[in-house]
Amino acid sequence: MSHTVAQLLCLVGFSALAFGLRRPQHDILRRSLRRPVVLALRAAGASALLAALAVLVDASGWGFGLVKFSGHTTLAAALVYLALIGYGRRSAMRQ
Repeated sequence: MSHTVAQLLCLVGFSALAFGLRRPQHDILRRSLRRPVVLALRAAGASALLAALAVLVDASGWGFGLVKFSGHTTLAAALVYLALIGYGRRSAMRQ
């Protein structure tokens, strides 16, 4: 159960951090978000990643929890990155 919660938190965190950057905003939303929204997205992304770390450390202790956190963040970052690449290629084919 802790793996599912941690993975979802990591996905949400990296998605929020991605939308906190200008390029994904322009590519997906076709506009820039206001500064307070960008700061809120970045804070939410960091908070979600810290919550995932807390869940994993609580379930497995610091030693193995950090190792699990490393794996979850790697997988989540790769999934978000591949989704952004796929969206960019698909939108380029439409034009």
